[in-house]
Amino acid sequence: MISQRRKGIQTDQIGKGKVGFVKFIEVTMKIITIIVPIAEIISIILNTSVLPVWARIVGICIAVTGAAVFITSVVTMRDSWRAGVSKTDKTDLVTSGIYSFSRNPAFLGFDLVYIGVLLMFFNLILFIISVFGVIIFHLQIVNVEEDFLIEAFGEDYLNYRKKVCRYFGRR
Repeated sequence: MISQRRKGIQTDQIGKGKVGFVKFIEVTMKIITIIVPIAEIISIILNTSVLPVWARIVGICIAVTGAAVFITSVVTMRDSWRAGVSKTDKTDLVTSGIYSFSRNPAFLGFDLVYIGVLLMFFNLILFIISVFGVIIFHLQIVNVEEDFLIEAFGEDYLNYRKKVCRYFGRR
């Protein structure tokens, strides 16, 4: 974000210039990306978990994988990275690297981190908040980002969508 700001790129586009359901989704997504880490930190401090040690170890592996996937997605996008969609900024359609295996690796990374931390420090409140976060991310993809990408990149995006799965895999 700092590098983009120096180039005059506004990275945070969440809710800006949006109306209706799209604005609701983006603003809710922004709020949940603040609430989930707070709930995770509280769960870590309280060392909550009703799951066995093996589940917590699996959670560590999933969370680390999610962080790596997210970081890789941001690095691969370079200056095309945005939080939220912007109809005014020109970006490139990135289809190489991790994007050749996932159309939405950043959201996949967030989901994996949420699931991993949930397994490490499971409690009902964290479960509810994490599931809500995953649902909101999915709604952002389906109701905001995919529509924007079709509008911005047309046939190129539609062809890419036919080849690469939303979260992981090739067709």
